[in-house]
Amino acid sequence: MSPDPDFWRDRPVFVTGATGLLGGWIVKALDELGADIVCLVRDWVPQSELVRANLLERVKVVRGDVRDQKTLERALNEFEITTVLHLAAQTIVGTANRNPVSTFETNVAGTWSLLEACRRCPTVGQVVLASSDKAYGEQVDLPYTEAMPLQGRHIYDVSKSCADLVAQSFARVYGSTVAITRCGNFYGGGDLNWNRIVPGTIRSILRGTAPVIRSDGLFVRDYIYAEDAVDSYLFLAEHLAKSPELRGEAFNFSNETQITVIELVKKITRMMGSDLEPQVLNEASNEIRHQYLSAEKARRILGWKPRFTLDSGLAKTIAWYRDFLSESR
Repeated sequence: MSPDPDFWRDRPVFVTGATGLLGGWIVKALDELGADIVCLVRDWVPQSELVRANLLERVKVVRGDVRDQKTLERALNEFEITTVLHLAAQTIVGTANRNPVSTFETNVAGTWSLLEACRRCPTVGQVVLASSDKAYGEQVDLPYTEAMPLQGRHIYDVSKSCADLVAQSFARVYGSTVAITRCGNFYGGGDLNWNRIVPGTIRSILRGTAPVIRSDGLFVRDYIYAEDAVDSYLFLAEHLAKSPELRGEAFNFSNETQITVIELVKKITRMMGSDLEPQVLNEASNEIRHQYLSAEKARRILGWKPRFTLDSGLAKTIAWYRDFLSESR
C-alpha cells in the first residue's frame, strides 16, 4: 500500500505550509513520486527539512501569505495547479491562547482565501485540507468518529472547527472538490517547535536535562507518525480524483493508540537509554484532556492503514534528532 506514482508523476501540486513538519515530509514524498511541486512559503526557516534536505532547490517557490487570495489565485493559475494540499496553519495551542486573532486569521481566513482562489481556478481538481482531531472539541463518547459534531471551544480548537466547516460549505454550495483530514498529534523528524512534547523531550534528553511536561502529564492523546500522515493525504487526493462524490467528506487518520503525555515521555526516555525524570509543571490550560480517533472510515473507504507503530515511529524520530542536533552544534 503506497501512493500511486502514475497519478503523481508530472502532476502540478500546490503545497501550503511546506516549511512545517508535515509539509517537509509531503514535499519529499511528492519529489520522489515525480510531481511538479509548487510551494507557498511565508517565512524563511533555514532549519526546516525543506531547506535542510535541499528540497527547496527542486520545487517552485511562491513567496506569500495564505491569507493573500490574489497571490494564491495568481500562483494556481500561472502554474496550472491540479491538486492542492493545504497544510498551512498556526498549530501551537499556547500561541493560539496568547494570540487568538492571528490564529483565526491564518487558520480560518487562510482557509477561505485558499478555497475561493481554488474555486476561481479552472485547473484545480482536488483540494485536501488539514483539519484536526481538535475540531471535535470535548466529546462524551470516544473515540471520535466523523459523524460527531464539530464543537471546539478553546481558541485553537475553534479555529480548526471553523476551517473544517468552511471547507464543507464550499463543497456543499459550490461543488468544490475538497476533502478533509482529521489527524491526531503529528510527530517525526523535522518538527522544530520545541515546546511540543516529542521533539522537546528528545532534545532535553540529548542535552542531559530533564524533559518538561507543561500539563499534569495525564492528558490522553493520539499520535501519528509523519510518514503515515503523508500517506493519508496522498491517498485521499488520489481517491478524491477518482471519486468526486467524496467532496466535503472528512476522514480520521490514526494508529488508534491512546497514551498519556507522561507515558509517552517515559517511553521516549527508555528508548533513549536515559534515567532522567520529567519535570511536571501542571500549567496547561484551555486544552482537551482526553481525545483519540477511530480510523475505521479511512480503512473501509480508502484502504488506508498506518505502516508505523508508535515505537517504530519514535525510533525513526529519535534517530533523526540525534543527527540533526549533532549537526547543529
